Amino acid sequence: QVQLVESGGGLVQAGDNLRLSCTASGVTFRNSVVGWFRQAPGKGREFVAAMRSGGTTTYYADSVKGRFTMSRDNAKNTVFLQMDNLQPEDTAVYYCAASSWVTLSAIRREDQYHNWGQGTQVTVSS
Repeated sequence: QVQLVESGGGLVQAGDNLRLSCTASGVTFRNSVVGWFRQAPGKGREFVAAMRSGGTTTYYADSVKGRFTMSRDNAKNTVFLQMDNLQPEDTAVYYCAASSWVTLSAIRREDQYHNWGQGTQVTVSS
C-alpha cells in the first residue's frame, strides 16, 4: 500500500521560509514522477512543482519559480519543497503526489498522479 506523508507546514510571516517534506512508503520516489500541488481556500488544486523519475530535472509553476526549490533524497525516499520568501498568496494546503509515469506534457496535471498525501497547511500572514 502506497502512503505519502507530508510535514513541515505552519504559520509564518511574509518573507519567511519553510521546507516541506514528503516521505513515501510502498513506492520508490527515485522511480516515480513526484509533484507538489496546493489548494488555497475556495480554489481548486494547482500545480506547484514536479520532478521526473531517475534524474533531477524539476518543473515549477510560474508563480513560484525562483522562490521554491524541489529536491529529492533517494536514501530517505523523501522529497522536499524549499519555499523561500513566502507571500500571503502562497497560503494553501500543500499536497505531495506521485505516479509511476507521467508524460512531460502532462506533468502539471493533477489527474495524472495516482497517489496523494493528506496535505500540510501553510499559512503566510502579511
